[in-house]
Amino acid sequence: MSRFHGPAQHLVGKVLISIVAIAGPAGAIAADWNETHVFNPTWSPHAKFHNGQTIALGFELAAVSLWQLWGPGARSRAAVRWATLFAGFYSATQVPAILFPGAALVDPEFADRLPVVAGVRLNQLIPVFVVLAPLLAAGYRLARPPVER
Repeated sequence: MSRFHGPAQHLVGKVLISIVAIAGPAGAIAADWNETHVFNPTWSPHAKFHNGQTIALGFELAAVSLWQLWGPGARSRAAVRWATLFAGFYSATQVPAILFPGAALVDPEFADRLPVVAGVRLNQLIPVFVVLAPLLAAGYRLARPPVER
């Protein structure tokens, strides 16, 4: 085994992928389970339905990712590949979502709630590119078993 595919590195990779998988639904609950989304009186019931659908999808993707990563057959390259894909799907959907007509990263009345770090107002896309994507890439690299010969 190469130095990148030992048991410790494999475990670290699986943990990194797991963190990304769990970050999707956890982040959705943290960001949406308040008056900006779920309890927003200006949102239509149908918009709230789709918010619930999106949060539920995050939990389902995380569950499938974790099952692929830690369940039976989890040591295969295919299982790690699928776990990585499912872990990244939820966050990846935020990128094209901003292209939909009338879409915004934050409603104007709540823009002041976004944190500012080093003069940059953070939104949900920044953690996707700066934190989650690199964690997922590193996790995949470390968790992926070597090719069997």
